[in-house]
Amino acid sequence: MKDIERCPWCMGNEAYMEYHDHEWGVPVYDDAKQFEFLVLESAQAGLSWLTILKRREGYRTQYDQFDVQKVATYDESRIRMMLQDTGIIRNRKKIESSINNANRFIEIQEKFGSFAKYLWDFVEGKQILNRFSKIEDIPPRTQLSDKISRDLKDRGFQFLGSTIVYAHLQATGLVNDHLTSCFRYLECAGLSR
Repeated sequence: MKDIERCPWCMGNEAYMEYHDHEWGVPVYDDAKQFEFLVLESAQAGLSWLTILKRREGYRTQYDQFDVQKVATYDESRIRMMLQDTGIIRNRKKIESSINNANRFIEIQEKFGSFAKYLWDFVEGKQILNRFSKIEDIPPRTQLSDKISRDLKDRGFQFLGSTIVYAHLQATGLVNDHLTSCFRYLECAGLSR
């Protein structure tokens, strides 16, 4: 697998390559996975994705395996405990926003049937298949991510600006931004419903 062509951003680190080869760009229709990526992407704000990947297990532990119902009930004592854990990013505002977002996530589930359905409705259920040949051509945000970010903010979500939302769309396969030369480009395109 070392001689195949990959997106250049993942090269040089095993954790990055593993994530790229098996998760990034794979269409996600499962709400638990959607919530996991929302928490991780919002924690990433101002940091590198590798910083978050290295702490993923810490997040899984602290966030009860990303059980949105449990996270929605976290209180001040739980926040204080989380702020002591070096296995996650110890930023009070990010932790508080993740708890707020868990509650808003549940509201979307109740209104739309699932968070995944709500999100996939923005793209009419079809993966956006971009055709970038150079990493420099991939935008940090788009009109779609602007629209979704605005809608999420209107619903009370926090720490989910357009750039974070675009990263979420890429991670969860609503947008396929693997370079066309990458071996995962066609594989991920073939996974869309």
